[in-house]
Amino acid sequence: MLHMSLRAACVLLSVLTAGCESMLPSFYTVPVRQGNYVDQTMVSRLRPGMTKQQVQRIMGTPLITDPFHQDRWDYYYQKSKGTEIAERRQVTLYFQGDTLARVENAEN
Repeated sequence: MLHMSLRAACVLLSVLTAGCESMLPSFYTVPVRQGNYVDQTMVSRLRPGMTKQQVQRIMGTPLITDPFHQDRWDYYYQKSKGTEIAERRQVTLYFQGDTLARVENAEN
């Protein structure tokens, strides 16, 4: 009888502590990357007058295309490790018709 109750207590303890993973010490946290990866070399390759297709070859598909402002493409990138944000970038491209008019680059 003691053997069964000891086994039941071990199972109960392991089930209860499985939900408390954040309380246990962790030595490694996975870096999480979200959005379109954007670096300065990609942005420096952009030139006013480029077509949307040329821009998309360099930057990739925009993360956000606003249906109300189709001449604006937004690229966001964020890298976090644990609860801290290690890197954040935002690039906004403005078009006039089918050609690139200007680039706004905000790095945090």
